[in-house]
Amino acid sequence: MAPAAKINKKKGSETQRPPPKKKQKNDLLTEKRRPKKDDVLGDSDTDNPDEESEHQLEFSEDDEQEESASGSDVLSDGDDDPLADDFLQGGSDDEEKGSGSGSDSDSEEDSDEEDIEKKSRAIDEQRAREQKEAEEEMKLNIAEESDEFRLPTQKELEEEALRPPDIQSLQRRINEIVRVLSNLKDLKQEGSSRKDYVHQLKIDLCKYYGYNEFLIGALVEMFPVNELMELIEAFEKPRPTCLRTNTLKTRRRDLANVLLNRGVNLDPLSKWSKVGLVVYDSQVPIGATPEYMAGHYMLQSASSFMPVMALAPQEKERIVDMAAAPGGKTTYIAALMKNSGIIYANEIKAQRLRSLTANLHRMGVTNTIVCNYDGRELPKTLGLNTVDRVLLDAPCSGTGVISKDESVKISKTSEDIEQCAHLQKQLLLAAIDMVDANSKSGGYIVYSTCSIMVAENEAAVDYALKKRNVKLVPCGLDFGRPGFVRFRQHRFHPSLEKTRRFYPHVHNMDGFFVAKLKKLSNSIPSAGTEPSESVEQAYGLNESDREKGKSLTNGFPNDGTPENPSSAKRGMKRKIPSREEISKSREEKRAAYREANRNAAKNSRK
Repeated sequence: MAPAAKINKKKGSETQRPPPKKKQKNDLLTEKRRPKKDDVLGDSDTDNPDEESEHQLEFSEDDEQEESASGSDVLSDGDDDPLADDFLQGGSDDEEKGSGSGSDSDSEEDSDEEDIEKKSRAIDEQRAREQKEAEEEMKLNIAEESDEFRLPTQKELEEEALRPPDIQSLQRRINEIVRVLSNLKDLKQEGSSRKDYVHQLKIDLCKYYGYNEFLIGALVEMFPVNELMELIEAFEKPRPTCLRTNTLKTRRRDLANVLLNRGVNLDPLSKWSKVGLVVYDSQVPIGATPEYMAGHYMLQSASSFMPVMALAPQEKERIVDMAAAPGGKTTYIAALMKNSGIIYANEIKAQRLRSLTANLHRMGVTNTIVCNYDGRELPKTLGLNTVDRVLLDAPCSGTGVISKDESVKISKTSEDIEQCAHLQKQLLLAAIDMVDANSKSGGYIVYSTCSIMVAENEAAVDYALKKRNVKLVPCGLDFGRPGFVRFRQHRFHPSLEKTRRFYPHVHNMDGFFVAKLKKLSNSIPSAGTEPSESVEQAYGLNESDREKGKSLTNGFPNDGTPENPSSAKRGMKRKIPSREEISKSREEKRAAYREANRNAAKNSRK
């Protein structure tokens, strides 16, 4: 058994040596195999032939093991992964040991599996360690960056103006300016003021979102920078599609079931509405279903629900909708009144009367009278102090519905806002004069706009509070932001906090304003001469009328005794004109008024 021990000894010495290169290892193996075989054969001459055969078998097995080990070494040399070399070399050693001890093969297989698990854990730990180091390095790089944002110089702005706009750089600069303005004390650039940052922010917002300078400037004055960005982003997205159930013909639950069966994905609008539904998507045109044609619902934005809910009409009342087309609010009022009482649906634009009339017929409304007048002339037509409630959804600049009409971004100017505000004040005074303060169930006026401009909202209501005996009351809406009591240099009546503002980025509906007023007295305040002058101008009265001796009954010149207390106190005899003279005078004034409006419209278009 000495030769066997000798062979094992040599093999042990070979396994302890470091693995040589591919070429050298193959040469050594070929050289060592020959003398090893000769030595064995030489030793076997003195031994028994049986032992010789056993030694030859052992040699052949050892030779095969060495060849397999050399083959694995050759394969491992072709791979650059040191972990793979260790794995393959470890596997070859295990095979050699396994051949030497056949009885422990099962235990060796278990040890191989354990080695694989250990190596896989090591790989996972190494990857986790590398990822952690990368994150730490990234945090370190971010910490090393300076928090100071540098505004572009005039030269850089001139060079940038010559190139096509870079949207990514604009967005990055807008975000940086917003970040600096939110913490100006710590992050501002030395030598730069808040005015510089705001000026650059306005320029970048105009370029990035397509607004004109006036509108961006107005929005910057109204909102903090963070909320301003939320509002502008909300204007870029459409509002949800909503519909209102017509309770004159169906119930919301029944309508929802029918539409769900038609493939319409919808939900109840919110807790504050019992008739609204919000539509997410539909497999059929939502405005052409049989239910729509039958008048079971009306496509209407969620913000349009608010004025009617604030008006809270009662049955058997006389109500005026001063700007009714296309009829969403009018039909809602009729549904709440259950087709009782009288509704005067007025619309100044004749081309919009078709849609108004069609919707009234489709929705089954039978208590409405459609008329085509200028809202400022309605007190002369319907009479002063003759109705219970008035809804004035005044024409406005549309700055709250930019998501529906993006032309507002560039088309509106300060002159447009002033003209809208002037018209709104006249309409609001006319609406107040039509309401009877002594009404048992009414005496309310609701003023609303789809604008977020202060001049069209709080300023108009504050003007009405000064010119008429009215007061603001709660709108009955338990959500929405309160109106402005003070805005920049303006100071409004404290009760304006009872008005409500709605924003797309807060309430997910169009920008809207709602105010509810209660008329306290039918008399006009005599604190100044300006209110009476404005009323007389709105109703077509001037100094020549008074000189001719025309008297007033409910605000109209007629042949009766003057109702004005101040004129009655004078006790002066007035010449009463005939009916023909009165009608002729009215027609002349109306014609002159319409001609003036046409000329003004032509000049504004030019």
